[in-house]
Amino acid sequence: MNIHLKFQIIPLLMLGLLPLSPVQAEPATKVQIEVNFLLGYVEGSTCEFNRNGTWYDSKKAQSHLRDKYKYLVARNRINSAEDFIEMAATQSSFSGKPYQVRCNGGAVITSNRWLRDELARFRKF
Repeated sequence: MNIHLKFQIIPLLMLGLLPLSPVQAEPATKVQIEVNFLLGYVEGSTCEFNRNGTWYDSKKAQSHLRDKYKYLVARNRINSAEDFIEMAATQSSFSGKPYQVRCNGGAVITSNRWLRDELARFRKF
């Protein structure tokens, strides 16, 4: 690197005018509200969630989905609540197996369908 160029870049870095990493944009407020609603719905549901063959309680499921959401937000991949459902709450990123939900000993359904149904109900209000 040219010594003169090096001394021009260093002050820019110090002032924060030349970022070292891509800028991370937060999802729109509406998206954040809807995703936070869905995460709260998961945690408060008392349903069981199957991930890779193991059933987890709603608190562990919510924690796992929140971590996946944060990961995707950091990479600017979430632009809608549907993105959250598709990319974070539908299937295992490792195995590709779909997540499943079982409430009160009832029928097992996919988390995708369960969350999309609840999102539709939320949007009606």
